[in-house]
Order: sequence, then structure tokens, then C-alpha cells
Amino acid sequence: METLISQNVLPKDQVAKVKRENIDEFLLLEGSEETESREGLKLVGAKTKKRKKEHKEEEKQIEIEQEKEMKRLESFLFGSLYSPVEFGKENEEEVRDVVGGGPAMFFTDRSADGVMSVYEEDAEFQEESDAKKKMRERKPVWVDEEEERTRIDISKVNRLRKLRKEDDESLVSGSDYVSRLRAQHIKLNPGTEWAELGRSSSKYSPDEESDEESGAVVVPEYQDIEADNDILRTNEDLVVKSSSRLLPGILEHSRLVDANATEPSNGPINSVQFHRNAQLLLAAGLDRRLRFFQIDGKRNPKVQSIFLEDCPIRKACFLPDGSQVIAGGRRKFFYSFDLVKAKVDKIGPLTGREEKSLEVFEVSPDSSTIAFVGNEGYILLVSSKTKDLIGTLKMNGTARSLAFANDGKHLLSSGGDGHVYHWDLRTRRCFHKAVDDGCINGTALCTSPDGSLFAAGSDSGIVNIYNREDFLGGKRKPIKTVENLTTKVDFLKFNHDAQILAVCSNMQKNSLKLLHIPSFTVFSNWPPANRVLEYPRCLDFSPGGGFMALGNAAGKVFLYKLHHYEHA
Repeated sequence: METLISQNVLPKDQVAKVKRENIDEFLLLEGSEETESREGLKLVGAKTKKRKKEHKEEEKQIEIEQEKEMKRLESFLFGSLYSPVEFGKENEEEVRDVVGGGPAMFFTDRSADGVMSVYEEDAEFQEESDAKKKMRERKPVWVDEEEERTRIDISKVNRLRKLRKEDDESLVSGSDYVSRLRAQHIKLNPGTEWAELGRSSSKYSPDEESDEESGAVVVPEYQDIEADNDILRTNEDLVVKSSSRLLPGILEHSRLVDANATEPSNGPINSVQFHRNAQLLLAAGLDRRLRFFQIDGKRNPKVQSIFLEDCPIRKACFLPDGSQVIAGGRRKFFYSFDLVKAKVDKIGPLTGREEKSLEVFEVSPDSSTIAFVGNEGYILLVSSKTKDLIGTLKMNGTARSLAFANDGKHLLSSGGDGHVYHWDLRTRRCFHKAVDDGCINGTALCTSPDGSLFAAGSDSGIVNIYNREDFLGGKRKPIKTVENLTTKVDFLKFNHDAQILAVCSNMQKNSLKLLHIPSFTVFSNWPPANRVLEYPRCLDFSPGGGFMALGNAAGKVFLYKLHHYEHA
């Protein structure tokens, strides 16, 4: 065993050599690894330096560009500070190279340092405006495909020859024909820029300052109006007439189809009145018929006719609530027609009374009381609901006319003694009595809708207009005396806003005057010069003032439109 081991053992010198070789290999490997790591570090350092150098160059370039930009802006604002122009010397060498070394024939002005010229700015602005116009132009909703296929000969028609672009041109397409027509229209009708969408005027107008100084205020809806809110796309009035003030002088009106044209009366018209809805008109007269017409100003068709066999109608009127019609004549009784039930009732004679005529009466504004003129100065008060006599009032003279005031709480009356009585219907007593100035026999009375004014007419044709508060306070002088009529005043009527007073006498032709209350002057165009009113007997204004109906002795009801008032 020992022999075998001893045979394989190396000599000492060989062992030392093997050890040295192993150590050299290890050192060699270690040195190669160190060399590789050093080379890697050198590479990273070179890249870092390169990046730093590039970053410095970029920063330097940015600083140069910023400096150039600052110089350009300063040159633009203050002129060429950094590159003054020396005419004839700048870029002379370049120019000589171009022209072959000769003297400079032209030079390039670089003083603006790249600033855009005025012409370039205008061109750019024009391009922007054209682009905006194209943006504003709306696409057609519908396009006719046949326009492209259609061919039109513009040489055959004389008025179309002007559309030719060449003398021998004849056939054009439909779309080309449309575009040429539009161009021709624009050529013949210039100045329609106001109709362009989105157009706004930036020019200053001296009128704007004057409007501000005068206190004129533009309606907010029309300030800074956009294309979609064009003033022409609204149905609002541009100029709104004031409905509160009626001007004196001339009353603008127009004659419409007669209100009873579909069925005229066979006798004189004694009463006309509009219903509270302004669409229904009542006409009644001595032919014993109550006629109802629907007023539209064009045809005015008849709605219904009621025949009262034993009563020629002297007066008929609606209750203010519009539910009934009261009709009376020279009879001991009167009639009530219920519009809802279409029922006619005959009422009377009144209990305890012997009046043979109930032709003169008035209805209170609250529709609660009907006041009839009785015999020997008596005034009969009848309930509109039960149609029973609820009280009487007694004047010193005969009673001829009545008028309610203060929402039906007060009643005015006048008659043969020339006095005007004021009655309180709550106590049934007269709380004021005074002489109507210059009146001997009072024949007509009327109060304004608000009760502030009242008019009193007499048999001499004189109409006195009083302020009711002053009259009750002791002032006997009227604020206006109307002397335009020469015969007995039979009818007085204020319109809904008390700006017009109608004065009528049925004893003379065309004896009708319309008075402008704010100025107390008569309208000069009434009665109309070219129209014969015959003998006017009654008149009424529609609730809104837009219509005026006039009944005459010939059985006709004339209908007029008053242009100042918008609503009927």
C-alpha cells in the first residue's frame, strides 16, 4: 500500500511549480477583472461629461434665443437699436456677389429683425376673418340633387342674358344659375349688411353719446344681441305705443263691417253694449228683438235673436258680471234674459208701484242693484237676484237720469229741478245736493269708471264735466263746459280709461262728438266728414277700448276700430 502511494507522490520541485502556476492564474484573473471595472468606470465618466457638455450647450442656445427675442421685441417697440441701418453699405458684399461684383443695386432692410409687415398682418387678418365667416355660414338643411342635373338656357330669355359670363354662353347648371342670381341680387341691392348673421358695428356713433346724455335707455333684450337672438327673429314690437296716453287733435280710427250687417234692425237702435268678454255685442231697438253678434271686425256673425212680443225695447244692457240681460220699455214690466240658461223671464209690475214705464234704468257695477226712474221723482231700487223692489229714493223734482259711482255704493241722479243728487245706497239717504251750473233740466248723467269725474248734460245741449271730489267739497264750477251740441243731450259715455267722452243727441243728424278728456278738447275728425251717421241714438266702447259701436235711427250699428288701443 505504501509503495503504491509513494509511486504517485510528486517531487518537491514540481509541487512548488504547480503552486506558482495556480497563484499566477488567480492573479491574472483578478487583474483582468480590475481592468474591466476600470474601463467601465471610464466609460460612465465619459458619458456623464458628454451629457453635461450637451446640457450646457442647450442652456447657452436657450440664452442666445432669449436674447434674440428680447432684441427683436425691443426693436419692434423702439426701432432698430441693435442693428442700425446704413443705407447703401449693408450686405453690399452679398449683393455684389449676386450681380457680379458691381455696385449695390438694392439692399435688404433687416431693421425690423423679422417683424411681420403691415401688409402681411392685413393678409393674415383677412384670412382669419374669411375663416370666421366660413365658420358662421350655416350649412343648408336640404340640398336639391336635381340642381346639378338641371340645365338652363340663359340666352333665350332677355332678362337672363345679363347672367352670362361669355357672349356665346347658353346652358348653365342649376346650382350655377342659383349662384349667379344671388350675385346679381347682391350687385343690384347693395347695403344689406344689417341682415348678415353675427354682424356687429364697432364704429363709434355720436348719437350713442347723445342718447346717454338724454337719458334714453335701450331695452336690455337688444343689447349685445347675438346672431341666434337676431332682432328680426322675434315677434316683439320694436316701437311700443304707450297705451296710457291718448293724444288730442285727431282720433285715429277705421271703419269696419257693420256690427249687425248679417241682420240689420227694422227699427231704430236704442241700445248697444259689449259683453265683458269683448266678443259679444248686444243690439236692441223698437223692433222688439234682442240680437247678439260675435264681433271679429270682418263678418260679425249673428249668434242669437230673442223676440219680445209685447215690449218695444227702449233700453237693454248686460249685468256687469255678464250673466243676464235686462230689457225695458214703456211698460209696467221688464224682461230678464239668462244667458246661461237661455231663459226669458217677465218681471212686474213691481209690488206697490203704479209706474207705467220702466224704460230708464241703470245697473250697479257690482251687479247687485237695478235702479229704475219712476214717477214723481221716485227712484226704484230692485234686486238683480230676486227681481223684487228693495227700496225707493225721492227727489224734489222729476227724475230723468241716473249713474252709479263708488262701486255701486253711491248713486247720482238729476232731473227737472236742475240739481245733481248724490245718494248713499247703504243708508238710502241723499248726502249731497247741488245745482248743475247753467242747467235748467238735466237729461243725461255719466260717471268715469274710477268715479273721479262725472258729466251732466241738459236739454240746452250743454255738457258740464266735474271733478266729483271737488263737487262734493263745495266747488260748483265745472272743470270744462262743452257747448258743441245745440239740441238736448240724450246720451253720455266714458270709455274704459276715461280718456274719451262721447256726447250724443238724437234730435239732429251727425250730432255726435268725442271729447279728449286730458286736454278737454273735441277730436276734430269726429263725426267723420265723409260718413253720414244719420241720427245717432246710442254708443258703447269695448272693455279694452279697441272697438266702438254706434247705433242709429236707421237700424244700423256702425263699428269702428280705435287704433290707439291694442285690445278690444
